[in-house]
Amino acid sequence: MARLTTVARLAVDRVAAADYASVTTLQGSQYTTVAASDDIAVAVDEAQYADGPCLRAMRTGEPVTVPDTTATMQWPGFHEVAPGLGLESSVSIPLYTGRGTPIAVLNVDSRDRSAMEPLIVEVAALYATRRELSPGADGPPVSDPGAAELLTGYAQALAVRATIQLAIHVVAGRTGSTPDDAYARLCARAAETGTSLTVVADAVLRESL
Repeated sequence: MARLTTVARLAVDRVAAADYASVTTLQGSQYTTVAASDDIAVAVDEAQYADGPCLRAMRTGEPVTVPDTTATMQWPGFHEVAPGLGLESSVSIPLYTGRGTPIAVLNVDSRDRSAMEPLIVEVAALYATRRELSPGADGPPVSDPGAAELLTGYAQALAVRATIQLAIHVVAGRTGSTPDDAYARLCARAAETGTSLTVVADAVLRESL
């Protein structure tokens, strides 16, 4: 919890376009805000819990961007509340488990649509292109250092996720097991060797060459 709160606060402190940030997750059958930069971020989240961009990001594992909250009609609750709080733009970025499934969503909200636009464009572009790259890829250059840090971290997270998913596919094909069993094998190997899941996945891919 403390780490997620730090993530939300750092997003606001470091990303110039970010005015508010929160982290949403699913606890049991209920979506909830587990970390937020302040009460306004919580209010925006609560407006989405019937349906909203953060829920879609959680369900699909894909980032959801809202370039203009006043023009977003597909999420009525979010459309009503966000502009009323002065928010013009937002992006919801999934946070993944080692298995590659979304475990939470980082929501970044802005009062300045034009300032937020470069971040929104780059997040969408990263998901479209970097999800199939291997670890070590850097995020694209942007003028704001804080946004560059966020994008670099996201690019690397997507690359790690892609590597682990590919290693699962390789192990499943090699052993005739299910993806879940293949993932368990990777985790067991990581535990046995005292290394990270990413290191094991990378080794599996090198072995398959």
